[in-house]
Amino acid sequence: MRKSVSRHTRQKDVMLQGLRECEGFVSAQDLHRRLSDEGLNIGLATVYRQLRSLEEVGSVDTIRLNGQQMFRICEDNGHHHHLICERCGRTVEIEPPDEQWLRHIASDHGFTMTSHTLEVFGMCPDCQRRDDADHAGADTQVQTAAQAGAQTVA
Repeated sequence: MRKSVSRHTRQKDVMLQGLRECEGFVSAQDLHRRLSDEGLNIGLATVYRQLRSLEEVGSVDTIRLNGQQMFRICEDNGHHHHLICERCGRTVEIEPPDEQWLRHIASDHGFTMTSHTLEVFGMCPDCQRRDDADHAGADTQVQTAAQAGAQTVA
């Protein structure tokens, strides 16, 4: 088996800096677009290659969100878990349930636990507020249209 050697390159530095500027998980395409918008000429294939390299050495976390692989800078090389907003990608590191609970759940289902990951997906407070505001605005528009229709009929 071939061991991956991590080389220090300008592209890797640019990628790490770009990831540090992102609040949560980001797709390779979005990261590429951000870097291009900043005037950095890095090809999309290079972005993918560098992200895979960074993942191999544990410098980035990766998840699948809405069918897309997403990446986030990982400053903590220890084992950790996340709450992830499905709308904006905001990520919060959380403490997992204890190891004994995980082993018990696995055992209850006839499994022997060899490893685990825990990613909890939902909607962050900011996105919930925006969603509530969008619904309130839509309800107001429906009420206004209904009132206008009622006035027209009368």
